[in-house]
Amino acid sequence: MRFRHPDGSTVHLAYCTNVHPAETLDGVLAQLRDHCEPVRRRLGRDRLGIGLWLAKDAAHALVSDPSALRGLRTELDRRGLEVVTLNGFPYEGFGAEEVKYRVYKPDWADPERLDHTTALARVLAGLLPDDVSQGSISTLPLAWRTDYDDGRAETSRTALVTLAERLDALEELTGRDIRVGLEPEPGCTVETTADAIAPLSAVGHDRIGICVDTCHLATSFEDPHTALDALAEARVPIVKSQLSAALHAEHPHLPDVREALAAFDEPRFLHQTRTATAAGLRGTDDLGEALQGDALPDASPWRAHFHVPLHAAPAAPLTSTLPVLKAALTRLVGGPHPLTRHLEVETYTWQALPAELRPRARSQLADGIAAELTLARDLLTDLGLKELP
Repeated sequence: MRFRHPDGSTVHLAYCTNVHPAETLDGVLAQLRDHCEPVRRRLGRDRLGIGLWLAKDAAHALVSDPSALRGLRTELDRRGLEVVTLNGFPYEGFGAEEVKYRVYKPDWADPERLDHTTALARVLAGLLPDDVSQGSISTLPLAWRTDYDDGRAETSRTALVTLAERLDALEELTGRDIRVGLEPEPGCTVETTADAIAPLSAVGHDRIGICVDTCHLATSFEDPHTALDALAEARVPIVKSQLSAALHAEHPHLPDVREALAAFDEPRFLHQTRTATAAGLRGTDDLGEALQGDALPDASPWRAHFHVPLHAAPAAPLTSTLPVLKAALTRLVGGPHPLTRHLEVETYTWQALPAELRPRARSQLADGIAAELTLARDLLTDLGLKELP
């Protein structure tokens, strides 16, 4: 979906396909048929943006076979879909029964991460619509915080510098400007937007910036205005933003709140949980850990890294951090010029919701994704952007 900003520039809205498990190119093609095109039809649009997640094997197939890449581009066009952004965070196995810490491997100190991201950039250059010259890729925020020392930090910095050089060469070859954004996430070396400033300044290249995920922003209790002001002051480019909402518990000391939170403690994904105290941010690596005894102070609200559907906040006594998303979006695209032109709805946890909230059929999932995109579209038009055909 495309929108015209009052300054005349185009802002793109997509939804991320990491909600649909697929490890191979055949799986990606099936996603377009079974999920993405039905969502487009529900929205009544001739064109829908999707943020593709390409696992290692799918990316390799596309970068090593030009005919396969042309075939994917043809299939996108045929189904009324377009791609300006990729989710390069998960490497493989994101649809496994247990993902947890595995999603952070390989990290930026491992050569596989550089090779994979380079492949994604080459693929994206071939998938961009003819009238779009800039693409974006979100990626791991360097590494999970453990086992990350000065040596691995320097290796990561060198890898990002190398990536920037490759992206420069790619633009010279194709005319396509591909940019990569570190996506701060709780528990990682780069947990907050503030944590991103130093390593990105050390890289010192405008093709390497940040992806602002509004669920992660909220989970770490970052104020959107303060965070975005600091990024602007440091001249860190916002490559893209993922529109998502975290799980919020206002009164975590109450038994009924604990019981409601426990329904979201599931085995597939890591749900880092945080609370803001007078002594600073406190947290656990997973929601189940937070619910055990006094592992986490409960005098103040808790937020958990669980991407809940944008249009359907959990039932009381829980809610979502949609207000943080709205505040961030106002700053991102509601000013005289957009701070980023790539927005991506990223609720990948539909099938991890409590059983009674999960979509029971493919059609229900398509309905839910369409409802999320409708909410995002309404927020954008309320900010003065005009939806384009």
